[in-house]
Amino acid sequence: MYRLLLAFTDWLQNTPMALAVGGSDWAYPFIQLTHFTGLSLWFATTVAVDLRLLGVNKGNQTASQLLGALFVWNWIGFGIAVAGGFLLFSIAATSFVGNAGFRVKLGILLPLALAWHIVVQRKTRGWSQTPDPPVAAKLAGLIELLLWLSVATAAVSIPYF
Repeated sequence: MYRLLLAFTDWLQNTPMALAVGGSDWAYPFIQLTHFTGLSLWFATTVAVDLRLLGVNKGNQTASQLLGALFVWNWIGFGIAVAGGFLLFSIAATSFVGNAGFRVKLGILLPLALAWHIVVQRKTRGWSQTPDPPVAAKLAGLIELLLWLSVATAAVSIPYF
């Protein structure tokens, strides 16, 4: 299975798209900016809902209302981050696959955090019947924040492995 993955990554990093991005002086920084913009949008909208679940900023909106207002922006940010991340990955795919930080981020933490994020989004509507979220909502918001912090930590550790 690992040989198949290496064959795919070798093919990917030698596609015209990856070679063009890797060979350009401006494309890589632009794609990196795009990736970070998507991550910022994703992370900011996620943190806003999680903090509301934790009871921070008990303003006019329940967590469910805030989620409804940010839902589309949240997933747009995720889509931008994935597209930019894939392009960045394609430039040096083979070396990324062998990187421990990348493997932990993409193989363990990201799927776990994403699954938890979807669960929290689905449960938020039920938790928001009262202005003060229940203990389960607060715990779910805290766990999600910790999971995304772990994903970010693994991501910034990639250059050191």
